[in-house]
Amino acid sequence: MSRLDRLSRRLPGPDALLTPVYARLRQAIVGVVATTEDFGIDYDAPAGDPGLFGPGSVTWKVHADFPGMMAGGIAALMLQTLHPRALAGVVDHSNFRDDALGRLRRTTMFVAATTYAPTADARRIIEMVDRIHDRVRGTTDAGEPYSAHDPDLLTWVHCTEMASFLAGYRRYRRPDLSRAAQDAYFDETRRIAEALGATDVPASKAQMDEYFAAMQPALRFDHRSRETLAVLESMALPIPVAGVSRRMFLGAGAALLPPWARTLIQRTPRQRLVDRASAESLHRIGPLIRAAMSEGVAVRSARRAGAERDCLRFE
Repeated sequence: MSRLDRLSRRLPGPDALLTPVYARLRQAIVGVVATTEDFGIDYDAPAGDPGLFGPGSVTWKVHADFPGMMAGGIAALMLQTLHPRALAGVVDHSNFRDDALGRLRRTTMFVAATTYAPTADARRIIEMVDRIHDRVRGTTDAGEPYSAHDPDLLTWVHCTEMASFLAGYRRYRRPDLSRAAQDAYFDETRRIAEALGATDVPASKAQMDEYFAAMQPALRFDHRSRETLAVLESMALPIPVAGVSRRMFLGAGAALLPPWARTLIQRTPRQRLVDRASAESLHRIGPLIRAAMSEGVAVRSARRAGAERDCLRFE
């Protein structure tokens, strides 16, 4: 055996060299998206519990991709600024202006719990959010009454999130995702919105496209939209890892907006250029992020349900 061979055997392999990088990145990302509140969810038990969707679902696969979900969450928040009554509920009944990151964390918790948590915990979280909605009611600046229990508003929030999550998955993970898989995703996830009281929830890609086309006349980008978007744009993401930044995630999220929304939000040519660059950056660094997040709640839930981690991929 040559000296070079002996030396190579003593050196750590690529996986070992990257382990500290993965650990640091995972710790940083979890520090951003994980809420500090204890909701008592155990993703590891009881054994055999598939949750509301289970390892055979499209939802498990789409929601397991962190880059697409993070960018999709940003895009959903941007879209939600366009509905006056939905936005009033956020501005009037939350501390979004002072803690935009907190809202992102709570949304992350809700999506993770309803997707992967054991059945009883998922239903408990839905009931908890339903109770919170009891106190979210009021009147917009234009004198329009609103309530978080309004089926139309529940459908709007759901659609902005699911459409954006799927757009993120397709852009940053699987551009070739079949139409059948897209239809199944919307059909599966509508059960969460319906459990909260939403009605006429789109159950296919075609229905989702028709829904947004029908909604556009009711949307507007006003002073409250601008203020809320400015808060979002300045939101601090404490990710101290090179290549993973607030600007990248915000731009990659804005890049997911449909053309009509980019026009309504008045994204300038320069902003759109930055958005495209951010999307390319996220696409390039996506494999590193996925590797760092490879032991998250999705994988733990697969083990709980008695499935292999391959259930989280279409490949």
